[in-house]
Amino acid sequence: MTATRKTLTRADLSPFARAVGHALNDVTRIRGGSKKGVYRLALDDGSSAVAYVWSPDEDLWDAGPGDPRDPFSHASGLDLFTAAANRLAAAGVRAPRLLHTDRTHTHLPADVAIVEDLPGGTLEDLLDGDLPAVPKAEALERTAALLDTLHACTGPRFGKIAVVDNGGSSYGGSCEGIVVARALCALDELIAREPRVAAVQSQLADRLGALAARVRPRAEPPALIHGELGPDHVRVTPDGDLALIDIEGLMYFDVEWEHVFLDLRFGHHYDALRTGNLDPARLRLYRLAMHLSLVAGPLRLLDVGDFHDPEFMRGIAEHNLGQVLTRLKNAS
Repeated sequence: MTATRKTLTRADLSPFARAVGHALNDVTRIRGGSKKGVYRLALDDGSSAVAYVWSPDEDLWDAGPGDPRDPFSHASGLDLFTAAANRLAAAGVRAPRLLHTDRTHTHLPADVAIVEDLPGGTLEDLLDGDLPAVPKAEALERTAALLDTLHACTGPRFGKIAVVDNGGSSYGGSCEGIVVARALCALDELIAREPRVAAVQSQLADRLGALAARVRPRAEPPALIHGELGPDHVRVTPDGDLALIDIEGLMYFDVEWEHVFLDLRFGHHYDALRTGNLDPARLRLYRLAMHLSLVAGPLRLLDVGDFHDPEFMRGIAEHNLGQVLTRLKNAS
């Protein structure tokens, strides 16, 4: 199990403030990220910046380096971040502006990026009523427009941005094939962890196979998607501008994968983001696969990590297990 994360100090992060032309007055860890350390740097001129620190000590998943040719491998690291930031900038989609990167490990045994600190809160805060300066309807309209811009960008092949935009190819023959293989791995993993899944293993495997058989090959190129686009991964500035964060998982993939996640995370607000021209067969397959992933992932994190709110993570696993079992029952 990963040891409890040690919070970095002003002394640890002062060299990175100097790299962007400032002295460092104070440091605050920002709660949330489970794959990297995120720190707000209070600078000597009254401004602030954010430090991203990619270190094994900051990664609660204890997963080690992932193979980027697997579209769903561990989405963590400076290379993935910079490739995603560059692609979003080219697409006209805002993310925190990159101010400085350090791969030298001179000051910390980690890769580090310094990015702009966007004032305001997250879209999740806004939808919960905590950001009264921006009307919810307007913020959702802007989110829908952002999604249109993002998803209008396509790639020559599916896969992580850092791979495809450098001319590489991913493992697997199709988006749906990758999703099914990943879902079956999650199912195998859950057999040992969750008796309710073990009791219906064969039925779930058969259901995945049946749903996959209904998916027809797709001629259209894969779209640019965030991959985990919940309202907590969208920053809202006081003037209502939006910016994507936690962008390391950016990839070219079926847009249905994005919309299944949007539906799960936005709840009734998803109606404002709903779009036509989605493949119902892919949506059904991806929804079951994502529910399985959202059972296996949280349980795995609780086994190996130091997540600050284990009951919250258990709640995610339990909710999604209920969805898996309900969908299986309704299919029979």
